Amino acid sequence: MDANDFKKNMLPLSGKLYRFACLLLRDKNEAEDTVQEVYLKLWKIRDSLESLNSIEAFAMKMTRNWCLDRIKARKPLYIEGYQKLFDQRTEDNDPHRIMEINDKLGLLHQILDRLPEQQRHIFQLREFEGLEFEEISEVMDMQVNAIRVNLSRARNHIKEVMQKYESDGHKSNPTAIGKIL
Repeated sequence: MDANDFKKNMLPLSGKLYRFACLLLRDKNEAEDTVQEVYLKLWKIRDSLESLNSIEAFAMKMTRNWCLDRIKARKPLYIEGYQKLFDQRTEDNDPHRIMEINDKLGLLHQILDRLPEQQRHIFQLREFEGLEFEEISEVMDMQVNAIRVNLSRARNHIKEVMQKYESDGHKSNPTAIGKIL
């Protein structure tokens, strides 16, 4: 694979790799460093990339492994959620609508933070990154059926908490969110 093919095939993946690294590391700068490291490694093995079934899944798996290595190497550190990564914009500039969206988005992030790690990663890969089950299987080193089960559990938990939030009428009340979770 020459430089032009590498750019054509690999650079479009940078957004997915970055978002996935941000989810795992919860630090934008560290996520950027991770993506650069993954691209360096991919460049070094560029000649063998064409033989892979899914270059995207391979790159995601490399990103996951690199992130997990970095997490293991650092001391535990609480970093503010990744709210800004998924900044929700709306054409409707109604402040009440924007506040409602932000509340729901904040609740979603809190729910995702409390999901088991495996379910959170699978949910991110499927729902935010749009990977197919086979690709997630390669990234996570899991059977497709196990991925489906974990994704279903994550979706059900998110749906259940969001419905409870809506039915209890806890709009814009951070202490109420804590009670629901």
